[in-house]
Amino acid sequence: MEQAMRDFFLFLAKNKTMTKLAKRYGLKFGASRFVAGASLDSSISAIKKLNEKGMPVTIDHLGEFVDNELEAKEMTEHCIDAIKAISKENVNSQLSLKLTSMGLDISDDLVMANMRKIMEAAEKYNVFVTIDMEDYSRCEKTLEIFKRLKREFDNISTVIQAYLYRSLDDVKNLNEYHPNLRLVKGAYKESQEVAFPEKSDVDENYKKLIETHLLNGNYTAIATHDDEIINYTKDLVKKHSIPYDQFEFQMLFGIKVERQEQLMQEGYKMRIYVPYGNDWYGYFMRRLAERPANVMFVVKGVFGK
Repeated sequence: MEQAMRDFFLFLAKNKTMTKLAKRYGLKFGASRFVAGASLDSSISAIKKLNEKGMPVTIDHLGEFVDNELEAKEMTEHCIDAIKAISKENVNSQLSLKLTSMGLDISDDLVMANMRKIMEAAEKYNVFVTIDMEDYSRCEKTLEIFKRLKREFDNISTVIQAYLYRSLDDVKNLNEYHPNLRLVKGAYKESQEVAFPEKSDVDENYKKLIETHLLNGNYTAIATHDDEIINYTKDLVKKHSIPYDQFEFQMLFGIKVERQEQLMQEGYKMRIYVPYGNDWYGYFMRRLAERPANVMFVVKGVFGK
């Protein structure tokens, strides 16, 4: 039943009609638990509250299924506005973005032009940028664009997904760039031809990625809510005397808040991924797919306590 629910929500996440309806009717049906509002101002407010607790942040202006040049340019300007706001408000935040929002599916020239604009602003205002990984069909292009930009800018990272067979090779091949990488399990529905179908295999691959990247001496963001992976990382860094400033844990806004605070109190860097914007639908569906128990929160939110 849980797998069926996961598949159902991942199917809904890719539904363009539902995405358009969600934009029209706004943040409802429990999404506000995981999304910090529709506006940049609302995200800045959330950042300040988290910073007051001692937690750094990465913000993401949500957007998917961008299929025209005008919208891609608008999304680019949103990112630049966010970079400026981070600097102006003097908050401890990075920026995360998706290449499909910048025109990846439209043309290589467009996405590169938009990304260079963003990176030039990020360099000017001293803001770090992470390119989120999307589904498998866009993995290779995403990594190629990351490598091109990494040759020009230092303040950039990307994401590697543990459920893909190729990921350990990707981590090894990227090592020459000494990259800052965010390591995640992966939240898209993928074929067994390209991804591990069993959670146990995903977890084992995740551990290999963490170990390989940390022992290569690279900065590593372990983005997980899984206590097994968290405890594995703690044991690994203790065993190899890896300094605390070489890695951080990351969790999603609104999920396992007490665990976030506990890790921070234990002395670990705990960064919170804070999404905002009207285009929240696909992100929200993937959060429900990751943990179907989240559905009960939504039901309670819609129909009462």
